[in-house]
Formats: sequence, structure tokens, C-alpha cells
Amino acid sequence: MFFFLLPAVFFGWSLGANDAANIFGTAVSNRIIKYRTATIISAVFIVIGALLGGAKGLETINSVSTSNLILASISVLSAAITMTLMTYLGVPVSSSQAIVGSIVAVGLLEGNVNWGIISKLILAWIGTPLGGMFFGFLSYKLLSIPFNKIKSIYLREKIILISTLIIGAYGSYSLGANNVANITGVFVKYIGIQPAALLGGISIALGVLTYSYKVMMTVGTQIIELDYFSAAIAVLGESITVWIYALLGIPVSTSQAIVGAVIGAGFAKGSKLVNKKVILKIVSAWVNTPISAGIITFLIYLLLKGIFKIDI
Repeated sequence: MFFFLLPAVFFGWSLGANDAANIFGTAVSNRIIKYRTATIISAVFIVIGALLGGAKGLETINSVSTSNLILASISVLSAAITMTLMTYLGVPVSSSQAIVGSIVAVGLLEGNVNWGIISKLILAWIGTPLGGMFFGFLSYKLLSIPFNKIKSIYLREKIILISTLIIGAYGSYSLGANNVANITGVFVKYIGIQPAALLGGISIALGVLTYSYKVMMTVGTQIIELDYFSAAIAVLGESITVWIYALLGIPVSTSQAIVGAVIGAGFAKGSKLVNKKVILKIVSAWVNTPISAGIITFLIYLLLKGIFKIDI
């Protein structure tokens, strides 16, 4: 059993390395807090979120997962390889799309795909950046009113620092609650809900702690101009969006949510896009991720069944 769970640990590490940027990328790149402080807070609250709020999403992925342990392991391994490649390239990418692309590929190979739930997940992919944009824009418009009335620069800086830490903890909780399903959802039928939540949460936390800096800087500095206040607001907009989907039991992309929230907060502030090429690169990755994961799944499947003659 332990051998088959190793891809989940790898996948969780890849997700954490990539998606930590969605929580603290704007704060770290704007030097509101230190990188190491951000990663420690994020890791702790990701595990808490996975344990306390991850059950519904785990059940959702379990309901569309593959039929046996080997196929489940292949799906997660393929998604992990996809995530790692995208992380290496410094591109924020969706773990949800990676695992769904892998699951669909295995389902097509085995002749068994739950298109009803897959369709619901795809619709959520569309709604996620829009939700992030809405909550980022709305949060800025509402919270900037009392904030702008504060005249003391020192008090403003303290409020931003404290707010960033609180919002970051909330965002990390939302990430753990929502995305743990992508890591270990396919293994729920074999190890149970809580063990799956714990394993997934710890794996994500390890990725945050060890390999998250590069993508943090992509999200934090290259999409749109943000000041300290709007950077915190962007994370709040992303966190609300992801948390709502966690309550619904629908794993979604924190990358899509934060990009939407950064744009929403930036527009509310009056900023203009800094680098449209980065936006196009990220959007193209959203399309390429499930396709790439599916292709990798297909190749691993053929390799194991055709060359190594493993009965899958």
C-alpha cells in the first residue's frame, strides 16, 4: 500500500511548491512578510484545512476515481509529473485540472468515465477565476473605504501586516480544505477520509516549505501592479472563492482564483496589466494541463501494460 501512495506524496509536494504562490506570493514579492514566515504559516494551516474541511472534496474525487489501486496510483503520478514540469517552468497551474485530466485518461482507457461530475468540475474551472475577480474587486471597494480614512502611516503598515498574516492563514486553510482532494481523493476507498486528508495535507505542506519561491515571484510581481493593501485584498478574494468551493465539495484551481483576484483588486485600484504575455502563458497552461496530464497517463499506462506486462 505504501508504495502505491508514494505518487500522492510526490503530487502533494508539487502542489504545495506551485500553489503557495497563490496564498503569499503577492505579500512576499511586495516584501510585506518574509518568505520563510509565509511558508511556515501556510504549511500549518494547509494541514488544518485538509483535516477539518477536506472531506467533501475527497468524496467528490473519490466518486470519479479509477477502479483499482494501480490505476489510482497511475493517475496521481501523471498529475504529479505534470505539476512538477509546470512548477519548474515557473507557471501557476491547476492541480485540479491535472488530476481530472489523468482520471479522464484512465477512464477512457478502461471505458468508464463519470461525465456528469466531470462536467461539474469543468464548469467550476470557468467560475473560479471569475469568482476571484469578483471577490477581489468587491473586497477592495468595500475595505478601501475605512482603510483610506486612516492617516497614520505607521498604523496603516501595522494593519496591513496583521491583515496579511490573518488572510494568509485563511487562504492556506482554504487551500488545504479544497485541494487535498486532488492529492489523495482517489485513495479514499482504500485508506479512508481522515488518513487521506492527513497524508494529503502534510504532502502539500512539504512542497510549500521546500520549493515554492519561483512561482511566488511569478504571481506576485508579473501580473498587475499591486500596492501592499491591494496585495492583501487579492489573497482575500482568492481565499473566499476557494473556501466557497470547498464547502460545496468541488476542488478548484487556486491558481485561477488568485489570478482572477489579483486582476479584480488591481482594476478596483485603477492599475493596468503589467505583462499580458504572463497572463496568456498562465491561461494556456490551464488548457495544456489536463491534456498534458492525460497524455502522460496514457504513456505510463502503455508502458506498464505493454512493456512490463503488468496486469492493470
